[in-house]
Amino acid sequence: MSSDLAEIVLPAALEHARARAAEQGLSYAGGVTPQQAWQLVQDGAAQLVDVRSAEELKFVGQVPGSQHVAWATGTALTRNPRFVRELEARLAKAGGKDAVVLLLCRSGKRSVLAAEAAAKAGFSNVYNVLEGFEGEIDANGQRGHGDGWRFHGLPWQQD
Repeated sequence: MSSDLAEIVLPAALEHARARAAEQGLSYAGGVTPQQAWQLVQDGAAQLVDVRSAEELKFVGQVPGSQHVAWATGTALTRNPRFVRELEARLAKAGGKDAVVLLLCRSGKRSVLAAEAAAKAGFSNVYNVLEGFEGEIDANGQRGHGDGWRFHGLPWQQD
C-alpha cells in the first residue's frame, strides 16, 4: 500500500456507515444520509455518482457537479451490463476502485444493487445514499414528501 493510501482517514460519517454495514453483513461499505453525502462532497471527501437513467436526470433533476453512470437505462430500466467498467473509467482520476464513491438513485434501492456490484468488482469505498433523490412513495403514491435529497432542501437542478 502506498504511503498516501495508508494516511487516508475516513470522515466520521463513513466510519459509522462502515460499522453499521459490518453489523448488517452488507457487501459494500454502507449507507449515508443525503445530508451527510452533500457534506462529504462539499468537503472533497467523496465523489457523488448518480446511477439513475439519463431520462431521470433530464426530467426529474440532478445534483450539480455529480457524475453519472446509469445502473439501468431507458424507460424499462434495462440493466446496464457495462456499469462496473463505466464506473471505473469515470473514477479513474479520483482513485479508481479505491475512490470514496457515494451512489445515488431515485429512492436508495437501485443504488444498493449498484453498490453491491461495485463492491463485488473490487471497489473498496462504495456507499449508498439512503433515501435517494426523490425518496419513498407516500400514502398518496407520491415521492418527495417525506424523505430524499430534494425533500431535505439539498442543491439540485433541472434541465
